Amino acid sequence: QVQLVESGGGSVQAGGSRRLSCADSGRTFSSYYMGWFRQAPGKEREFVAAISSTGFSTDYSTSVKGRFTISRDNAKNTLYLQMNSLKPEDTAVYYCAAGVSILTLIRRSVNYWGQGTQVTVSS
Repeated sequence: QVQLVESGGGSVQAGGSRRLSCADSGRTFSSYYMGWFRQAPGKEREFVAAISSTGFSTDYSTSVKGRFTISRDNAKNTLYLQMNSLKPEDTAVYYCAAGVSILTLIRRSVNYWGQGTQVTVSS
């Protein structure tokens, strides 16, 4: 069983940075590919970034590539999203997710979701 809990959300000014964390209390974290998604008010949930189970492969949406970095620490059962150069359009609820491949995560085929954490970027 995978139980994902996000943390690190909050308010930040444009141009600032924020790091999100996603902790799994289960025992199978290292076997899953992991991803971050976000959902802004009135919009669909969108893919942000994904990482392979080993951490060797990553993928990003074009809107965050070069600004956000996804990483994981399998010893700590924790996923991270380092967000730099934040923009007001990055304002959303951010969700972590577990899946079976980067491609299926990009297609929003997710096995487990976290509850989300709000990030608000002010101009």
